[in-house]
Amino acid sequence: MGELVDGVWHKQPVAKGTGAFERKASSFRNWITPDGAPGPSGTGGFAAQSGRYHLYISYACPWAHRAMLLRGLRGLAAHISFDVVHPFMGDLGWHFGTDFDGATGDSLYGAASLSEIYVRAESKATTRVTVPVLWDKQTEQIVSNESAEIILMLDQAFNGLTGNTETIRPKGMGDALNAVNARIYDTLNNGVYRAGFAGNQDAYSSAVDEVFATLEWLEARLAKTRYVMGEVLTEADWRLLPTLLRFDPVYVGHFKCDRARLMDYPSLWGYTRELYGTEAVQTTTRFDHIRYHYYTSHETLNPKRIVSTGPAIDWHAPHGRGG
Repeated sequence: MGELVDGVWHKQPVAKGTGAFERKASSFRNWITPDGAPGPSGTGGFAAQSGRYHLYISYACPWAHRAMLLRGLRGLAAHISFDVVHPFMGDLGWHFGTDFDGATGDSLYGAASLSEIYVRAESKATTRVTVPVLWDKQTEQIVSNESAEIILMLDQAFNGLTGNTETIRPKGMGDALNAVNARIYDTLNNGVYRAGFAGNQDAYSSAVDEVFATLEWLEARLAKTRYVMGEVLTEADWRLLPTLLRFDPVYVGHFKCDRARLMDYPSLWGYTRELYGTEAVQTTTRFDHIRYHYYTSHETLNPKRIVSTGPAIDWHAPHGRGG
């Protein structure tokens, strides 16, 4: 993936000198709040208002998938619009081609690439150009491009509009959630990328060992409880699920995470199918975008860009985890 430097797009390699894949921190960290007061980071002025905000997403990207899940779960479809980039990410990064089913183009400005949106917000931006982007149509600024924070905004900031009373961060669970989220992010959400983009055997072996240690830890946990944190769905489940949905379709083969399949873990596999039955999950999961993106966008991993046939998966099979 490339990056912007002083507002100019540059293609950059993903591997560093150590051979380990390194993911840079997100650069826009403002918050939408009910009254526009400042959030935990960034500046204020982003009040929760219907029709004011727009999401730029990729159906292929697990981080963007999180945001779309919360948009659906919290009934925000009527309040927050969205556009979908093309699943192929080439030299220009994410772009707005419309020659793939479900890719929308840029409905706001007719931009050709997502980097144009970043430069529109900050003319001399130096940053990675990632999805999701939470955009303020009123001020033409990027509110945030950090998915972990966007989902918390969508969870609670718009309750005055929607009447929502649910939350993905139940009271008193914050510290435990943070610890579980940190492990899942470091070793699994990002761990599959560290394995797939490793530049040498040691980096790969270290990353893939952590991926499967965490899958085994989750398997044992879900054998005892219905969801990651117990009997109620939380932030941990919705941060984990996009990675699990992509595991057998792409990470096993494309990222060399082939020690075992998700389907080889009975509790994890049933859990994933249970959550897949949620309407917000089914309407935001596009396996055609997922597989096309990974197999065609990473030229160093798949130089001929051949998209494999993929495994046969029955996502609708009974999950066996109760009603």
